[in-house]
Amino acid sequence: MKKIAVFDTKPYDKEWFEKLGDHYTFKFIESKLNKDTAGLAKGCQGVCAFVNDEICKETIEQLEELGIPLIAMRCAGYSNVDFKAAYGKIHVVRVPVYSPHAVAEHTMALLLAVNRKIHKAYNRTRDFNFSLNGLTGMDLYGKTIGIIGTGKIGQTFIEICKGFGMRILAYDLYPAKNLGYEYVDLDTLFRESDVISLHCPLTEQTKHILSREAFHKMKKGVYIINTSRGTLIETEALLEALNNGTVAGAGLDVYEEEAEYFFEDMSGVIMKDDMLSLLVSKPNVLLTSHQAFLTNEALENIARVTIQNLDEFFEEKALTNEVCYHCQTGKIMENCRKNEKGRCF
Repeated sequence: MKKIAVFDTKPYDKEWFEKLGDHYTFKFIESKLNKDTAGLAKGCQGVCAFVNDEICKETIEQLEELGIPLIAMRCAGYSNVDFKAAYGKIHVVRVPVYSPHAVAEHTMALLLAVNRKIHKAYNRTRDFNFSLNGLTGMDLYGKTIGIIGTGKIGQTFIEICKGFGMRILAYDLYPAKNLGYEYVDLDTLFRESDVISLHCPLTEQTKHILSREAFHKMKKGVYIINTSRGTLIETEALLEALNNGTVAGAGLDVYEEEAEYFFEDMSGVIMKDDMLSLLVSKPNVLLTSHQAFLTNEALENIARVTIQNLDEFFEEKALTNEVCYHCQTGKIMENCRKNEKGRCF
């Protein structure tokens, strides 16, 4: 059986991989994949990586030296992969869709909680403080929500927002067709939205899409929700907008510099990241640790598609979910050079 090194492993990963991948031998490794840990994959025929693994040029070179031909990302995003270094050497596959409902539902949970101050009320009532002062929120019905990114997750979240009677404004570099959404430019979205929710991938074009300049264009009292990638938001600019009242509240499942901290228990460590400390300390910020994907259904789908990707590779079939240097934003564009075998190289 082929042996696969699974990096950044948590107990909830093992369950489904062992259940669905009984024709593979998995080497579960708690450490993240990076240039210092790549050697742990020695003797394996593939590696499985996650969102905060550091798959840089040095990591890829070490994997290539070990004779490893495949990196199977068990996530949709791949901004942490150096595709220029990997191209022609190591194939990279991913899980493009696992459960858009899981992420979209968590997004609405964050919006409801930060708007209606659920996190503050929970802490108060545990101390038998039943005062309602400072817990006032707003009706979502009739409010305008700006959705940046209308892929599967964005579309699912839009349907949820419609159920709340919200007006939808949408922005996407690649607008979906015939879905009936009102697509607008970013300036219009910033100017008119009561809530802004991020659902786009992290690319050169979307890095810091919510910048200091963007916050200056927003109406006072806007809510910001991010369940996509932390670097879509310029953190320092968000803190300024929270301080001056432009942003009434933020629900964040991701953080710009999360790689060192998220998915780990840091409760016994002095936090050295001042901006993360400031975000956590603010009463109008609700921060969760990149858990929007974490449902049983999503975990099963992640394992199932990852194993399907492994099967396709080792059975020399076309790679349905391969991405490479010539693929853009997760969509196979006209300049993607898949060969006659259905592979990127």
